[in-house]
Amino acid sequence: MPRRSEKKRDEEPLPFWSGTITFGLVSVPVDLFPAVRTHRVPMRTFGPDGAPLVRRYFSQDGDLLAEDDVVRGYEMDNGKYIVVTDEELDKLEPRKSRDIDLRRFVGRDEIPVSMLERHYVLAPGGESTKAYHLLAEAMERDRRAGIATYVMRGREYLVAIYAEHGLLFGATLRFIDELRTPKSVGLPPVAEAPAKDLKEIKSALGKLSERSLDPDLFIDEEDEALLDLAETKQAKSRDLIEVGAIEQDEPDRDNIIDIMSILKARMQGGNQKSGDSKQPDSDESADMRRDELYERAKDLDIKGRSDMSRDELERAVRAAG
Repeated sequence: MPRRSEKKRDEEPLPFWSGTITFGLVSVPVDLFPAVRTHRVPMRTFGPDGAPLVRRYFSQDGDLLAEDDVVRGYEMDNGKYIVVTDEELDKLEPRKSRDIDLRRFVGRDEIPVSMLERHYVLAPGGESTKAYHLLAEAMERDRRAGIATYVMRGREYLVAIYAEHGLLFGATLRFIDELRTPKSVGLPPVAEAPAKDLKEIKSALGKLSERSLDPDLFIDEEDEALLDLAETKQAKSRDLIEVGAIEQDEPDRDNIIDIMSILKARMQGGNQKSGDSKQPDSDESADMRRDELYERAKDLDIKGRSDMSRDELERAVRAAG
């Protein structure tokens, strides 16, 4: 039975990027969907009078700064900062492309788990799914992953592409300088464990081992407790604030896409109906949830995004886009 937190987040995602996996003479059109739903119970900040708070930037002299007045700088070793303009950052952006450039194949077990970051579903795009089927089946049989690069929103990403149950998935990879080594965190050198101690620890592991994974282990109990608290206060009419300005728009369920229906239709060779998918350069922000808008705002480096409501995030994304 779904929990209340799941009911509030049962909207299916929209494809947010479309491109083509390319290597050699092979081209496989795909649409990217988020494979996971990152979320938190939405919270807002209020003043003593119940008015919602917004973040503003002030100079050391107390002057209120406009958004255009805020500049970014890179800290040098001597403690000074080098100012970098938006125009200079634009020139550093990689060339826009719709290609997922698949550079090489490696064994799936060769990719450390610590390098995996965000996960995506790669749904077949276009009218023909033959190339998609062949690539997914070949990679799954050989347990191989493809290492590729693609450009999205002005940034180049490194991604691992792998296949499971006839479908292609992707996971963005962290760069090597982002990983800490055992030495950097102070771990001692690896030593051989005594046979007696090893036998005891194996026995302890066996007592807690299960044949299957219990889904209840992955329930966010903190979210559930917070929802319990909010519903209890609502039932008792305690600590209620009614502010029309922060009301959230209900999602337009006519425009919500069921990702499983899309996958089933495309795997059977069906073509996606016109208007169901939106290209990443189009303005789909009106159909996005707050957590998706927040991720977009994070990619666009929008200041103050953590304290913005969904409507504020949408306006900021539209302006930045």
